[in-house]
Amino acid sequence: MSEQTHRERISVDHPATGRVNQPGREEGVVRAGAPPVEHERPEDWGWHGETGRWGRVGAVVATLFMLAYLVGNHEGRIEDIWVVSIAALMVLILLLDWRRRRNAWRAK
Repeated sequence: MSEQTHRERISVDHPATGRVNQPGREEGVVRAGAPPVEHERPEDWGWHGETGRWGRVGAVVATLFMLAYLVGNHEGRIEDIWVVSIAALMVLILLLDWRRRRNAWRAK
């Protein structure tokens, strides 16, 4: 469907909509009388980047909880292999994060 046909179809099918030029973005379809969509920063929605120090502390606590699963009344050792492997993966991710932050331009 061509762009012109698409535009005509939108205006015929939905008379309560209009086309607006949005600053720094492509043309958009909005309700009649509505302002154009403006840029929204991730911080406006609650995302502030990294989890910071508390996220790293939480990862260490979660790793210790994983290793606490080794104490129990299970008899097989397959569970131990899985628990230790997952805990080792978590420690590896923590070490890689520590190295990345240490070598970063700005450590957070």
